[in-house]
Formats: sequence, structure tokens, C-alpha cells
Amino acid sequence: MHFDSQYFIELFASGLTKGSIYALIALGYTMVYGIVGLINFAHGEIYMIGAFVFFLASSLLTVLGLPMWAMICIATAASIFWAGGYGYTVEKIAYKPLRNAPRLSPLISAIGMSVFLQNYVMLGQTEKYLGFPEVIPEFDFLEPFASTFSSSDFVIWVTTVIVMLILTWIIKFTRTGKAMRATAQDRTMAELVGINVNQIISATFIIGSALAAVGGILISSHTGSIHYYIGFIAGIKAFTAAVLGGIGSIPGAVLGGLVLGMAESFATGYFSSAYEDVFAFSLLVLILIFRPAGLLGRAETEKV
Repeated sequence: MHFDSQYFIELFASGLTKGSIYALIALGYTMVYGIVGLINFAHGEIYMIGAFVFFLASSLLTVLGLPMWAMICIATAASIFWAGGYGYTVEKIAYKPLRNAPRLSPLISAIGMSVFLQNYVMLGQTEKYLGFPEVIPEFDFLEPFASTFSSSDFVIWVTTVIVMLILTWIIKFTRTGKAMRATAQDRTMAELVGINVNQIISATFIIGSALAAVGGILISSHTGSIHYYIGFIAGIKAFTAAVLGGIGSIPGAVLGGLVLGMAESFATGYFSSAYEDVFAFSLLVLILIFRPAGLLGRAETEKV
């Protein structure tokens, strides 16, 4: 069998883009789980809402005749603001009252909130696919690589790396990050030393939701369309990526996303696109069998 190096590079680039997309969403999952110990299944819907807010804001600003750069900046700011607001509201309504409840209760609440937000957007907007504006221009310096990857691929890769580095810096070196780590380790002790735990948890949801909005804008611009259901599938894949990498670990979320994206890309390229999800979730099962904590996760020893 002849090895086609160009085809391999194209699959690699496609897998890198897919993996970066999953990683951008998985970062929000892993932040919330790392601090609160909660799987926020409504996170995918926040990603979807962020994309819709950008779409609506950009449509309005285009009518007003603003320059493209101003339209992108204002619409992006609006998307991040609204997504952060939704994340804050969801935490206060659906999760805070159940913080001390059995672990199954907030999980059911999260699934219910996910379904609610899907139908809320479907009824408030449309159930049809909508064309999303192309906000990433073609860069001249990438023209020699145009046959392998596009400018939107490149921007998604770079954004994922920058976001991971910024989050790592926030968690390790800032006052808020230290408070987040203290809350994750022992919520009661954190309160005793003067940390406002409720404020830290809300900040975690807001940051995670803002990241989801950025991901929603980039990914929708890359695919060229939005739909009220896009958050569900992307959310499930991103959750899988977070578990693969070790949920609670920021570098793990990125690594898990890249592993998942590469697995899907090469499986569909060399076998069949019909088995894309089969390969993805088979990989998840194998890693959980041989390394239950994930690739970069740390196994926790239960105290007797």
C-alpha cells in the first residue's frame, strides 16, 4: 500500500483543528470540575449561545454600517459578556441550591438545564441552520500552505495554545487562582481562612463560559453555520476529551482534545467516516480501563 504523505499531513491538520475545538470547550468542563467537582452538562449549550449572540450582534452591527474590525470586536465582546452572564445565572439557579445535595442531584439538574437551553434557543430563534459570517480573513503568509490548512485552522490552533497558557498562569500565579486551588482542595477550610467560596465558584463558571463563547465564535466561523443543537454533540465530545486527558487538569484537557481529534481524523481518513464516534469512544474506554484517571490526571486515594 502506497503511503501518501500529503494526505497524511492533511489528516494531521484536520485532527489538530478538531482536537483544538474539543480542547477549547473541554477547558471549561475541566475548570468547573476541578473547582466544584461538578460535570456541567449545560456547558455545550453556553458555547452554542455564545455563537448565536455573536451572530445576532454582527447582523445588527452590519446593518449600522460599522467597519468589519469594529463589528468583530464589539460582537465578540457581546458574546463573551452574555455567555459569562448565562454561566453565572445557570450556576446560581441550577447548581448552587444543590451544592450540598447527593452527587446525582446536580448531575440531573445539569442535564435538565442543557435541554432547557436547547429548547429556549430553538423557540427564541429558529430550528433551522443559519449561515455564520466569516470573521477570520485569509492570511497572506499562510498562502503556501493553503492546500493543507486554512487561516481559520491556524487561528483555532493558536487560540487554544494561548488560552491554555493564560489559564495556567491564572491558576498558578494569581490571587484568584490560588483561591480556586484552595477551594478545590478543601472548600470548608478555604472558607475558614477568609476565601469567598461562592464568589470563586461563580468566577469559575464565568471564565469557563467566556471560553465557551470564544470557542463557539471560532468554530462556527470555521464550519460556516450555527444551529440550536450544535452544543450537545460538541459538549459530549469535549467532555470525552476532558476525561481522556484527566478531568480537572488544564493541560490534560488540551491533550485529551488533541488525542481525540487525531483519533477521529485518522480513523475517518483511513477507514470510514461512519465509524468516527465508534473510534472516539472506544479510545475513551481503553484509556479508562488502563488509566482511569486519564492521561495527565492523578489517581486519588480514598481515605479510610
